[in-house]
Amino acid sequence: MPAITRREFIRDLGIGAAALPFVLNLPSLGFANQTRRKQRLVVMFSPNGVVPNTFWPDEEGEKFTLKESLKPLEEFQNRTLVLNGVCDKVRGDGDNHMRGIGCLLTGIELHPGNIQGGSHTPAGWASGISIDQEIKNYLQKDTATRTRFGSLEFGVMVPDRADTWTRMVYTAGNKPVTPIDDPYQMFGKLYGRMKDQEALASVLDSIKDDLKKVGAAVSTEDRRLLDEHATFVRQMEEELKATKTQGVGHAVPELEPGVKEENDNIPRISKMQIELMVNSFAADFARIGTLQYTNSVGGAKMRWLGVQEGHHELSHEPDSNAAAQEKLTKINRWFCEQLAYLTKRLAETPEPGGQGSLLDNTLIVWTNELGKGNSHTLDNTPFVLVGNGLDFKMGRSLKLPKVPHNRLLLSLAHGFGHRIDKFGNPNFTSGGPVSLS
Repeated sequence: MPAITRREFIRDLGIGAAALPFVLNLPSLGFANQTRRKQRLVVMFSPNGVVPNTFWPDEEGEKFTLKESLKPLEEFQNRTLVLNGVCDKVRGDGDNHMRGIGCLLTGIELHPGNIQGGSHTPAGWASGISIDQEIKNYLQKDTATRTRFGSLEFGVMVPDRADTWTRMVYTAGNKPVTPIDDPYQMFGKLYGRMKDQEALASVLDSIKDDLKKVGAAVSTEDRRLLDEHATFVRQMEEELKATKTQGVGHAVPELEPGVKEENDNIPRISKMQIELMVNSFAADFARIGTLQYTNSVGGAKMRWLGVQEGHHELSHEPDSNAAAQEKLTKINRWFCEQLAYLTKRLAETPEPGGQGSLLDNTLIVWTNELGKGNSHTLDNTPFVLVGNGLDFKMGRSLKLPKVPHNRLLLSLAHGFGHRIDKFGNPNFTSGGPVSLS
């Protein structure tokens, strides 16, 4: 095609804002960044600790067996890094559930406050930025890595109330970010706010029309990507319509603030949010994402697994309660299944304008606010890494010597080329980033 500027291309074809990031990401148009790899990070959170003897591999190194809680990752074991021995050493105000989530990505103490936890002192919000936002800011400063949103915060049944137990992302001290746990609302964020079903159809139709406009100007491979994107948009519309008729609890099409979803629809909401996240990466809307399931002290009742008790309630049962330990293992396996589904979707989605798949350029970090629920320990906090986005040496089970988790957060920043020498409380970054390559 003739050499024209992006502005001229947009003007001549009349591309709308909703389709623009995806269209300009197509390599054959000549506008996509072809020289710099698109690296991505996803942090996935699930609460209430794990059952150690059904979670951690016994072996260390490249030859290890995934136990029951991690078995869904078997297909991707060679792209998985299990880190045992990472510890949250941040102390101060707040109970361990509060500090567990509030310090998880910030690595720094909570402010004093009036939110009263268990037997510990009351506390407020975290006093610093979270690592996902630190990396986002780093990427957004450079036009070569800047995206429309920078980061996207997804939730699944995160309570409407704003307190230390429900927020893990911070743009700065005292500035928590509320995840979007309504897929319809996230869809509106990505493609424009819809006030009624007719407006939704109109926006979707305009996106499809925009994608058709560029069909003749792109390669056969890019035309296939255009078709896949258009199909996704239409499927999402049908999914959201079906969600409405089946009474999931979304205010569809009205996006009222504080809309609550229903407990028993967590699996459906999870799948919708994962699909939206994968699509947002393919469209290069953002390169940083978080996926938060419920909250610290989350009490979801996973009846679809045959578990009638609330998650937090079960997590307090002693190790001697074999039935409770079995149920907790089922719950953690279910969370791992969500991780495996996200991994699979990334692995089967080609990297637009680049080599391989989205998974080749994405690192997923699955973590938790506690190491073990009934002891409330912050030692051996689960960190399971999947994907090749930061070029860590994957396919290993490591047992680390009680490493402060701040050093792991440093490793994530360094993996993006952001060579900071401290993060969060500097007392816990001595020794620098954990070597994972």
